[in-house]
Amino acid sequence: MANFDEMAMLFTIDNVYEHEHAMDVRQTRIPEMISDPFLLTDRLFIKNFRLSKNLVRNVIELLQTRIVSKSRSSAIDLNTKVLVTLNFLATGSYQSPIGNSRFAALSQPTVSRCISEVVEAINHPEIFNEWVKFPKNLNELTEIRNEFYRETGFPGVIGCIDCTHVAIVSPSTNLNLNENQNPEYIYVNRDSGYPLRQWLLTPITNPTTDAEKLFNTKQMSTRSIIERCNGVLKMRFRCLLKDRILHYKPEKASSIINACVVLHNMCITNNVPMTYEHDIEEHEILGILEDQEILADNNRNIELTLGRQQRDKVARYYFIDMVYKIK
Repeated sequence: MANFDEMAMLFTIDNVYEHEHAMDVRQTRIPEMISDPFLLTDRLFIKNFRLSKNLVRNVIELLQTRIVSKSRSSAIDLNTKVLVTLNFLATGSYQSPIGNSRFAALSQPTVSRCISEVVEAINHPEIFNEWVKFPKNLNELTEIRNEFYRETGFPGVIGCIDCTHVAIVSPSTNLNLNENQNPEYIYVNRDSGYPLRQWLLTPITNPTTDAEKLFNTKQMSTRSIIERCNGVLKMRFRCLLKDRILHYKPEKASSIINACVVLHNMCITNNVPMTYEHDIEEHEILGILEDQEILADNNRNIELTLGRQQRDKVARYYFIDMVYKIK
């Protein structure tokens, strides 16, 4: 019996030793298991990070002066910070799975800090204003106006405007300068659309004449440009999809949206392909609400009057041009 007990004890000790040894082996192998994402094919790299390899290298170089690396040996390098952030923006996944991916071995708090640092750096005015801006001079405005006319036939257009929904968690009800400066209802979408103005032409409600119907067709065709833009932006950076929900304070969520727009414009400029077109995403088309639904007396609204005059002028232009071409 004593021999049996001794054998059992030795077996237990040996089992514990093997288990601890196996744990040690797994722990020492973790760094070796991390894959180098730059060894992926170009298509898989873009699918995971949305940017091309060269563009990611450019972004890393751009952010070097904005993100100060820690001197300690365990500090996360800038390459990893950028790639972790891009993977989060691309997938909209939770931070723990991002950290546990085969491209990183990071805790959730570390992933959170990486995202914060990179997003904040991209929002720096010198970077943001370089990639998100209105035309700076008359020559640029003229070029855009001419391009709109060539593409759509709509005269005098220098831009299209539309909104899209990005879901966030309800902000805190504790109103203070440090945590939340605005009450919750400020962040709730009301689907109110846009008013008609001389410089902002909306569709005609209940068109009756051929000229009005033609105007609506041209206006909606031109406006579809911004609708497609919003759809492609969300397809590229899925963290903006309404079913993902950004679990951040409104200010942080806004910074994430800004970062996505900057990176999206970089992708367009550098001709980064969309290698995941099969992913079907929605984009929202807000209804148009003209001022007559808000104001009882439109005759006293000079801006609305001028807007209608401008819209009628464009509608007549289209109709006369169509009749001329038929003749």
